[in-house]
Amino acid sequence: MSSDNRSQGTVSVVVPIFNEEQVLPLFHARLGAVLETLPYASEVIYVDDGSRDRTLEVLKTIRVSDETVGIIELSRNFGKEAALTAGLDAASGDAVVVIDADLQDPPELIPVLIDKWEQGFDVVYATRRTREGESFLKKATAHCFYR
Repeated sequence: MSSDNRSQGTVSVVVPIFNEEQVLPLFHARLGAVLETLPYASEVIYVDDGSRDRTLEVLKTIRVSDETVGIIELSRNFGKEAALTAGLDAASGDAVVVIDADLQDPPELIPVLIDKWEQGFDVVYATRRTREGESFLKKATAHCFYR
């Protein structure tokens, strides 16, 4: 899609989740506030990866008040990669953003990613500049992963 037609496009947000009942209302409120600022229609696809808590009930409550929400319920915990694949397969947006619901990565960064997409990048990803509060081992493995 050319950059001058993107304002008519859509953004899909894929959110794999597992046992996230406590944070989901806050995450969705913050995500919704961000999506309202974008000049695109949007959809949010939550993929419940076999949660054992009330995550699915919370999602269904959110969907009642937000018609942009779609829910994929996996029959058991297949792992994050399978949940991501299911969400990506269901996404219909011209741009797709993948984000975790745990708020370690703030939804407020989505406009920065979208801006890079608007500049013509096909793939955009974010990495943390600082890893405050994490153990040495966590920091070291993250460093190795991103190299």
